[in-house]
Amino acid sequence: MKRAQSPAIWASVAVGVLAGVGFATFDYAEGTSYLSTDPRACANCHIMQSQFDSWQKSSHHTAATCVECHLPTEFAAKYAAKLRNGWNHSRAFTLQDFPEPIAITPPNAEILHANCLRCHADVIHDLAAVAEEGAPRCVRCHASVGHGPRAGLGGPWRGAEERGVDADRPAAGENDAP
Repeated sequence: MKRAQSPAIWASVAVGVLAGVGFATFDYAEGTSYLSTDPRACANCHIMQSQFDSWQKSSHHTAATCVECHLPTEFAAKYAAKLRNGWNHSRAFTLQDFPEPIAITPPNAEILHANCLRCHADVIHDLAAVAEEGAPRCVRCHASVGHGPRAGLGGPWRGAEERGVDADRPAAGENDAP
């Protein structure tokens, strides 16, 4: 007489397989490195190598790391942004549905701008005090300080026509007001 398999056994096997694949993927992607502030972690993904290389040659490489410009300073907000970006990057690179050259997203452009204002508050406080809502972002005029000139960071956006965007458009927040 054949005994019926318990659904609990199959559920346990499925959870075990998913957990094993998840842990293997996290290890392969060097997931723990993203919890650090080391700029080399940003270059774990091959698409970020040109950004890492250009940062090393930029005017800010001795003053600011990736985390200091691209993440909030508050603990909870910083790790919430790391979690959101990690998920978005993992999904985008797995599905290959990211713009090329890669572009900063509007929420991350907000973080970047806030960090420019925070670090340079002593220099720009008068300007920031009179700036209107929707005023140009710091990177409108200072686009090269973090990563140097855009040359070599990619060509026109891949798939721009089907996305209905300008193939030569700069990254979000780079040369336009929000």
